[in-house]
This record gives sequence, structure tokens and C-alpha cells, in this order.
Amino acid sequence: MDTFLIHLLNSLLYASVLFLIAGGLSLIYGVMRIVNLAHGNLYAVGAYTTAWAVGRVLGGAPTLVLYALLPVGAVAAAALGAVLEPTLLRPLYKRAEEYQLLITFGLLLVLEDRIRVVWGPYPLAASALFEGPGSFAIGESIYPTYNLAVITVGGLAAAGLWAFVYKTKFGVILRATSQNMRMASALGVNVNRVYVQAFTLGCFMAGLGGAIIVPQQGAVLGMGVDALILAFVVVVIGGLGSLEGALLGALMVGVVREFGIAFFPEIELAVLYFMAAVVLLIRPAGLFGRT
Repeated sequence: MDTFLIHLLNSLLYASVLFLIAGGLSLIYGVMRIVNLAHGNLYAVGAYTTAWAVGRVLGGAPTLVLYALLPVGAVAAAALGAVLEPTLLRPLYKRAEEYQLLITFGLLLVLEDRIRVVWGPYPLAASALFEGPGSFAIGESIYPTYNLAVITVGGLAAAGLWAFVYKTKFGVILRATSQNMRMASALGVNVNRVYVQAFTLGCFMAGLGGAIIVPQQGAVLGMGVDALILAFVVVVIGGLGSLEGALLGALMVGVVREFGIAFFPEIELAVLYFMAAVVLLIRPAGLFGRT
């Protein structure tokens, strides 16, 4: 029972981070109809920025200040998104989707190189934040307290994003723009501003995912591509453009990945891809996707 509970908590941990990445990816696609292939490296930017910020003040600042630095990575990713949308993406909105895929794939490669240039080829760590809260006992086992904080942040992010999209005036504008951009523009909505805000929010979520997981896993080159692959599995299952689908897909992938690693590590990724393939065969748009 203790082992099962630990596996369940680890599943929620994976799902929390995956939802932040996939939820941002789905939000951007739902509003702008852009498949952002650079999204994974925005997650990596969040991780590297937070690890760098913590490393700069480590040893000379109170513990609470170190934890206050966690959102720095999310803010950095959001600021980057606010610059990239009007400069690189906006000129391509009226062109074929292939151009958008090419520019975001190119941006993925550029960001990977920029990360290497700015922070070097070696991993960065923020393990002091992971070790600070200590651990607690689950039966005869020990579980890190910080992991519960990550799960809490993921849950609060899911609830906050749902309330923001469905319970606020801006959320109404966001959904109206996603459903009919021309009609929203005719009614006086500044579509360009909505696009940059949606893209910035999606990048913020990706950066937040990197920021909260870096104390546990560290920041390494290539982490963005790995996260992007899992995020695409999530949105394929849940439906690209659906926040509810991103949440359900993240939970499904988190559970399957954790128990797959525990019991069948050789076929962990194969099971995830098989699950995505089955969903595509039954519902090509995903569980919550628009048909």
C-alpha cells in the first residue's frame, strides 16, 4: 500500500508538470491555431533561468528569498514569448501552416543553441530548494516534501487557468477570438493584443513547469525536446486546443509513465505512444478535441 501511494504521488507530480507544458501548448493552439514546436525549449528557459537565479544568490540569502525566485523562470519565458509573437509569428498568420511550423522548429533549434551559449553545456542545479523542506514518512518509506509543493502548484494552476478562461471577461474575449477571429475583430476586439497575451500566458505556463521541476531534476541540455514529446502525447490524447483534454491527458500519461517505469521500464514510451494511437483511432481529434 505504501509503495502504491508513492507511485500515485509520483504520477501526480509528472501530471502537474506535464499539464503546465501541455496546457500552455493547447492554449496557444486554441486561440491562435499555431502548433508551437519551440514550446519545449521555453520550458527549458524557465528551468535554466530559475536555476541560474538561485545559484547567484545561494548562500547569501534567506531560504524564503530562494523560494521567491522560483517564478523568475516563468516570467523570463513569458517575456520571451511577448517578444517572439509580434516579431516572428505575427507576420506569418496569413501564410500556410507550414511556414508557422518551420519558424517554430527553427526557433526550437535557436533557443537550444542560445541556452548552450548563455549557460554553458553543463547542467545547472537548484537542489537546495528540493532539500530545504525535507521529507516525510509514508509507512516505512520517505517521500520528499517538495514534490507535494509541485503537485499543489500544478493543481492550483489548473484551477486558476480554468477560472481565468471561463469566469473572467478576458476569458470571454479569448474564447470569442478562438472561435471566430473575424467576428471578434468586427465587434471591436483587438485581436493582435489578444494573441500576444495568449501566447505570453502559454509561455508563462511552460516556464513555470520548468521552474518548479528544476530543484528536483536540474536543468540539462535537451530537456526541452524531451518535454515537448511528452506534451504532444498529452495533447494528442486530450485534444489539441482543449484545456480539459490537457488535464486529463496529463493525468493519464503521468499514471502510465510512472507505473510503466516501475514495472515495465523497457516499454514505457511504447505504452504511451500506443495509448495515443488508440485514442487517435477512436477519436482522431482527441478525447476533448473539436471534430
